[in-house]
Amino acid sequence: MTHKTKAIILRGVKYGETSLIVTAYTEQFGIQSYLLNGVRTSSSKGQGRANMFQPAALLDLVVYHNEFKNLQRIKEFRWEILYDDIYFNVFKNAVALFMVELLLKCLRQPESNTELFAFVEDAFLHLDQADEKVLANYPLFFALNFCAFLGFRISDEYAPNRSYLDLTQGVFLTVSPAHGNYLEGPYSDWISQFLKVQQPDDLLEIGLNQEQRKVLLQACLQFYAFQIADFGIVKSVPVLQSVLSAG
Repeated sequence: MTHKTKAIILRGVKYGETSLIVTAYTEQFGIQSYLLNGVRTSSSKGQGRANMFQPAALLDLVVYHNEFKNLQRIKEFRWEILYDDIYFNVFKNAVALFMVELLLKCLRQPESNTELFAFVEDAFLHLDQADEKVLANYPLFFALNFCAFLGFRISDEYAPNRSYLDLTQGVFLTVSPAHGNYLEGPYSDWISQFLKVQQPDDLLEIGLNQEQRKVLLQACLQFYAFQIADFGIVKSVPVLQSVLSAG
C-alpha cells in the first residue's frame, strides 16, 4: 500500500553506483529512511533528481511504508515548494544546515507529529524569505522554539529578581544554582526576549553582537544536551558562526 506524505529531507548518503539512502522527516510517519535506486545517474535528468534530495528540501512523496522495516521505499517524488533563496544564499544555507543537524540529533522515533512538522516546515519557509538582518538571530529563535515540541522548554518566567537561568532544568531562579551551568544578567534577559518572539521579523529588535550570540547559542545547546541522551556536539555551529560573522 502506498501513502502520500510531505517530507523534509535531512540527509542523503550515496549507496552503490547510482542510488541514495535518504533520511527524511515526514508528516505522516516521522523520521524515516528511504532507499532510492537509480537517482544518481550521469544523465542531466538523473542529476536533477538527485539534487531534489538536498538537506532541507521540501518534497511531496508517495511512499511504500512497512512499520516493521527500517528502510522504506519511495514510489514518486516531486517538489512541494522550491526555495527562492536557501540554496543560493550562503548565510541562509548555513542557518538551514544548522537546523537540519539539530533535527537529525533530536528526531529519533518514527512517529507522526503534525504540529511539529508544520512548525519545522514553516521555519524553513520563513528562513527562505527572511530579511538578512534577522539571520544571525534565527538559529536561536529556531532552537528555543523547537525544543517545546520535544517535551522540554525554557519556561519564560524571567524577572529582574529571578535572573539566573538554570540550563539543567530550563527555569529562571532567584539565586544562582550550586552547579555552574547557568546564565545570568543580560544573557538570561536576552533568552527571555527570544522566548517572546512570535514572528522572525521581530528578531530585528534583539540587538546582539557576534560574541553574545555565540554564548547564547552554546548555552541553548547545553540545555539540549541535558535533556537528550548522547546529544553530542553540533558540528555545523563553527561554520555557521564563521559565515554569519562575515555577513
